[in-house]
Amino acid sequence: MAHKAGFVNIIGKPNAGKSTLMNLLVGEKLSIITSKAQTTRHRILGIVSTEEHQIVFSDTPGILTPHYKMHEAMMKFVYTALSDADVLLLIIDVTSKDELEEELLDKLKKSGSKIVVLLNKIDLIKPEELETISESWSIKLPEAELIPISALENFNVDYLTKRIVALLPDSPAFYDKDQLTDKPEKFFVSEIIREKILLNYEKEIPYSCEVYVESFKDEPTILKIRAVIFVSRESQKGILIGHKGAGLKRVGTQARIDIEKFFDKKVFLELFVKVKKDWRNNDYMLRQFGYEE
Repeated sequence: MAHKAGFVNIIGKPNAGKSTLMNLLVGEKLSIITSKAQTTRHRILGIVSTEEHQIVFSDTPGILTPHYKMHEAMMKFVYTALSDADVLLLIIDVTSKDELEEELLDKLKKSGSKIVVLLNKIDLIKPEELETISESWSIKLPEAELIPISALENFNVDYLTKRIVALLPDSPAFYDKDQLTDKPEKFFVSEIIREKILLNYEKEIPYSCEVYVESFKDEPTILKIRAVIFVSRESQKGILIGHKGAGLKRVGTQARIDIEKFFDKKVFLELFVKVKKDWRNNDYMLRQFGYEE
């Protein structure tokens, strides 16, 4: 039997369930998941290998209208994912009325990729509603395959995996068979810290923050990590740190516990907060944070 391999890129609106699905398909928590929009800011590869095939999954930021240069960079990740996929998974939140833009639908049709429309969160709607939504997508993307799923409930995900393997081209592996992702260790540290900020703060604070790992020292018995949280304004710094440092301490403790689980090693984590005005429109800072390659 010939070996199969290919790139399977997941796209969709914010909160459609892309990251939940990605982590399920890969079997590891590579993408952070919260109920807030813009949780995923980068394109993250998750590699699944067997003797017979290699699937290179790609999670992408939610499709949005840019308000900052950071958003423009995020959308570049999405458009790149449209152009380099063997299989495109378009994930649709069936409970949302938020329509996909015609421009994006045209790009999908012209992509040349095999398209699978995933109707997600079907556990939250009635069967007749699902039938109506399915008919609508059959008209919008007549060449696409439709698969109803619930990523949160892990419904139909095994079937989806079988269909993905069937759609892959014959090809040798692109990565070593034991490689899980293309991202460095520092990236996952910054993402874990950012997840804790998203979970602990409301309003504009999570969206005004970015995490930069200044130092990552892997010593025999401990990981020593120093990270800086950048915010846009002095007032945000005060809110993030909290009364007598309680807010920052809470984020640090929660992040350290998850980093220890991720690396299976004891961690010493130092967190600092710095103000960098309007970093979301600063080309140099965006490059530092990995938004521009």
